[in-house]
Amino acid sequence: MASRHGLKASLMVTVAALALSFGLSFARAAIQGENIQGQGWRATPRHASGLAPDPQQWRDIAIVQVYAAPTYGWRGLFAVHPWIIFKRAGEVSYTRYDVIGWAGGNVVQQNYALPDGLWYGSLPKLLVDQRGPSVESLIDQVQSAITSYPYPNSYKAWPGPNSNTFLAHIGREVPELGLDLPANAIGKDYRPLTQALGLSSSGRGVQASLFGLLGLSAGLEEGFEFNVLALNFGIDFNSPGLRLPFIGRLGMDDTTRKMDD
Repeated sequence: MASRHGLKASLMVTVAALALSFGLSFARAAIQGENIQGQGWRATPRHASGLAPDPQQWRDIAIVQVYAAPTYGWRGLFAVHPWIIFKRAGEVSYTRYDVIGWAGGNVVQQNYALPDGLWYGSLPKLLVDQRGPSVESLIDQVQSAITSYPYPNSYKAWPGPNSNTFLAHIGREVPELGLDLPANAIGKDYRPLTQALGLSSSGRGVQASLFGLLGLSAGLEEGFEFNVLALNFGIDFNSPGLRLPFIGRLGMDDTTRKMDD
């Protein structure tokens, strides 16, 4: 009887967490004016958000940043689309990489959109911001990770591989990046059955996952997180917060920031 009551209580807490997270995600979309109906994508704003430093003013500084924005249309209530940008010292423009499912052929795209542009009307959030001399070696590692991405000709929105799988691959290959993808980065936990055990998406933890549909992760960046059908729940101890589906995260800002002298 006690175990039955415990199961019922756990189910009620899970349902309440799902309802709260979805409600917050819907409220965010409404406040930011996101086009959740997915109508008229050609006319949706894709201008610069102003989050990226002016590359002309920062000409002599190497920079790498990672962004994530709610995906287009109603899917933005459930998941985000991430990308990475970087520039070396002396360069006056950024290079951007993300995975675009509708690109056809090689889904890894270079400079598909503005470095910090709105993603079809959705404002991006900064996940990583590193600047300075040490970033030069990071860029080398990031470029190698991009080249070694194992799914350049494959894309599935759920459960992956997709754009979040791509950034998770970079995070695993370059742990110094300090990448912590949010809980609603559906696809970050995608792993084939032959590689069910390995590093978490930050590269600083461990993970067990079956195709991104069932698993758990534990690490310095992501804290503890478990996943059922790509719905992720967890707690972050590094930057205290709750990791929830739909909204992604509730808690302190966990953007990785580093500026070398």
